[in-house]
Amino acid sequence: MTVKRWIKFYSIIVVFLFWSAADHGRIGLAQRSVSGMVVSDNAVATKAGMEILARGGNAVDAAVATAFALAVVDQAASGLGGGGFMVIYEAKERRAHALDFRETAPEASRVDLYTKGGKPVPSLSLTGALAVAVPGEVAGLLQAFKRFGSLPVQTVMAPAIRYATEGFPVDGALSYAIERQQSNMKRFPELARIFMPKDEVPAPGQLLRQTDLGDSLKAIAAQGADVFYQGWIAQAIVETLKKDGGVMTLDDLKNYKPIWREPLIGTYRKRTVITMPPPSSGGIAILEMLDVLEGYKLNKFPHNSATYLHLLAEVMKHAFADRAQYLGDPDFVKAPVSMLVSREYASWIRSRISPVKTYPPKYYGLANLKVEQGGTTHFSVLDQFGNAVACTLSVNTRFGSKILVPKTGIVLNNTIDDFALHANGNTYGLVGNDANSLRPRKRPLSSMAPTIVLQGERPELVVGGAGGPRIISATLQTMLNILEYQMPVKEAVAAARIHHQWIPDELSVEVEIPADIKKSLERRGHVVKERSELGVVQAIVVKRGKISGAPDPRKEERGRAE
Repeated sequence: MTVKRWIKFYSIIVVFLFWSAADHGRIGLAQRSVSGMVVSDNAVATKAGMEILARGGNAVDAAVATAFALAVVDQAASGLGGGGFMVIYEAKERRAHALDFRETAPEASRVDLYTKGGKPVPSLSLTGALAVAVPGEVAGLLQAFKRFGSLPVQTVMAPAIRYATEGFPVDGALSYAIERQQSNMKRFPELARIFMPKDEVPAPGQLLRQTDLGDSLKAIAAQGADVFYQGWIAQAIVETLKKDGGVMTLDDLKNYKPIWREPLIGTYRKRTVITMPPPSSGGIAILEMLDVLEGYKLNKFPHNSATYLHLLAEVMKHAFADRAQYLGDPDFVKAPVSMLVSREYASWIRSRISPVKTYPPKYYGLANLKVEQGGTTHFSVLDQFGNAVACTLSVNTRFGSKILVPKTGIVLNNTIDDFALHANGNTYGLVGNDANSLRPRKRPLSSMAPTIVLQGERPELVVGGAGGPRIISATLQTMLNILEYQMPVKEAVAAARIHHQWIPDELSVEVEIPADIKKSLERRGHVVKERSELGVVQAIVVKRGKISGAPDPRKEERGRAE
């Protein structure tokens, strides 16, 4: 069996592998010549996924390895104390799957816990024990592995365990995240003990060890999810939160279950688009916007011209208005999904878009049709058998709740802030109503949008992003750059972006957008605000049998991915 290593290394993250391998997997085909790829926003995590592909593992094996590695090398963005979504395309069966391992509210959760004197206290859902929802990542990853994995779990988790126990070089993004969180590090000494050894921000390249986290990973590899949800790790989590005034119990952890959901499947220009259903809002928003945009000859507009960007902004405003009005945990609310992704609704939206002006917020969304900041990471995987995985993981904002559970090394999420707790919105300015209200055992709405695009029956694009609500707009624009403007994937991911989320009524534009374009957008009525970055995207593209991929340069260069 021959192995051709490292044909090209994009930035510090993406690697191609070409080899012949026997099919060991439940996802997979017979022995064949192959190519595979992993794209994440961390070189060390990507290496973990590639190590598993090199052993003959399938896309889910590699995805699980990458995710556990990310839980070590970038706990600012994801980890065992968080949750996420995974979209899987099974090539042999020509079937798509969507796994929801989003966090859930503890049984004792109630809105008045986040108020004092009858007034909302936003910090309570962002920092500390009350901010923590029941983590889903461990259960989700192991559920995906149980159904589709092919290698021994110890093999798949070995890279993550090695990085935790032996150490890994801190990258620029993690160093930047730690530097920005120094004040919180002082408030949470366990967090500082791990991430600011010697009371200093680790420089890029410095080795960071997390032996307690290594012990947790070893226990999970040996005993499965039970040790996290019912064993000593669960007890440590509950005891830590109780001391800080939290309400999570052992029963909350014991009763957590990931959910297999029917993926959302739409079309765009004769392609099949597979994405995540609620409680992700990202998939519905992507399909809604693509349906509207398919009615235009987009490639006739110069890329990132004022006319093109104005059109994108108007479409985004409709999608985000619908997100706020209708979407939530499907186990608690019934959203008008079929209407939101229908051709009829897309046509109605097009009829309301003016090429020369924008409108006030109340103009946008299905309600007008007379019928009835952050800690997230995304990675994409394509294996030698044609299987694909798009996976987005999160602890919500950087280092989540800032609570690191002693003797486990695990940073806990602050996903409670993703519920519609206060009228003024969450930390990202996103507003919502009862559809996304806080309820026990409920999953908060998310903007994560892991997506796989098929040309015929084979993956053409595997894509997703990080960045709170900017995930949706960044993923959409990357898709259009590739599918409409035929950009090489590296250029498509790096191209300047805009973002509009309906409320606040402002159009965010990256600094690279030219001044004359910004002025033209302002003449149309947009309130233009410059931003240094709008989302972080990872993508894999397959064209004419050639695989290419690219990480987003924004995270490493600017260190600003939330």
